[in-house]
Amino acid sequence: MIPLVAGKGVDAMAVVMGGVLVGGLFHAMLGLFIGKIRFALPPLVTGLVVTMIGLALVKVGIQYAAGGVPAIGKPEYGSLQNWTVAGIVILVTLGFKFYAKGMLSVSAVLIGLIAGYIVAFFMGMVSFGNIGKAAAIALPDPLHFGLEFSVAAIIGFCLMGFVSAVETVGDVSGITKGGAGREATDKEIQGATFADGLGTAVSGLFGALPNTSFSQNVGLIAMTGVMSRTVVTIGALFLIAAGLIPKVGAIISTIPIEVLGGGVIVMFGMVVAAGISMLSDVTWNRRNMVIFAIALSLGLGLQLEPGALQHMPGTFKVLATSGILPAAIIAIVLNLILPQDLAAEATDEIAGGHAGEK
Repeated sequence: MIPLVAGKGVDAMAVVMGGVLVGGLFHAMLGLFIGKIRFALPPLVTGLVVTMIGLALVKVGIQYAAGGVPAIGKPEYGSLQNWTVAGIVILVTLGFKFYAKGMLSVSAVLIGLIAGYIVAFFMGMVSFGNIGKAAAIALPDPLHFGLEFSVAAIIGFCLMGFVSAVETVGDVSGITKGGAGREATDKEIQGATFADGLGTAVSGLFGALPNTSFSQNVGLIAMTGVMSRTVVTIGALFLIAAGLIPKVGAIISTIPIEVLGGGVIVMFGMVVAAGISMLSDVTWNRRNMVIFAIALSLGLGLQLEPGALQHMPGTFKVLATSGILPAAIIAIVLNLILPQDLAAEATDEIAGGHAGEK
């Protein structure tokens, strides 16, 4: 999106919104047939994707706990005060999760956040200044920036939609694995992908940026075991209220980033754990180990060192250094083209070797 608005500012937002709208519709269309290509998304691929999502997020959790991304480089970043607040959230969460029962155990993350918020308040880290400035009611302003369609923007957002669809498949698989101990059904993956894309298209009509499935929920559901649609609906209604009543959103914004950091460190780690749990269903023969090794090395490596692609076109560089997309594509392609019989032969060789040793 940055190249689209660079030097143009608000005047370029109409092009961005047009790209978001079309990209969202493309994303939604992927949901109509993504179930038919489920054969290309075995636990080796989905487990890798969820693990990559978690690995990409753990850095953010540490940054939040240390004081937030804007505070990097400032003296207060990583201070004892910041880590004390984040540490209290983690300790209270673990305490209620494993030493309480019933609703208290299920609500461990929320209780941990509340405890951290109270401590942060007495440390003078909470500011209520924005609550008074926020309006009582604010209605949506559809097509605030207008719509303008550009081929470059549409292609870019469609590619982003594909990346988001891959992430959605991984998130849904991780949620069902961590929350219900089973694989996601085709209907669940189709519905999630379609809803994700439709949400992005609608956001373009209201002047918002693309949305994607919230990977942190993989960790939250693995922690609580709660994956009820009723709970999700209540949460959605609360978010709508926060949008229509800005004071609600302003109250939420008073939560210090360090408090959120303590919570997300737990949840982001649980995302990685959910991915590893999915990978436990994989038969780790030589073939699958090679696929996993190459996909992880290139996906994570390019994400950690984006400068390695500094001579590549901008859009390609952004997608290739996303971590999730290259890892997923490499794993999918190698899983489809490498012969399964070699895997079976390798497994037989290993078994034969062990038998010979005995």
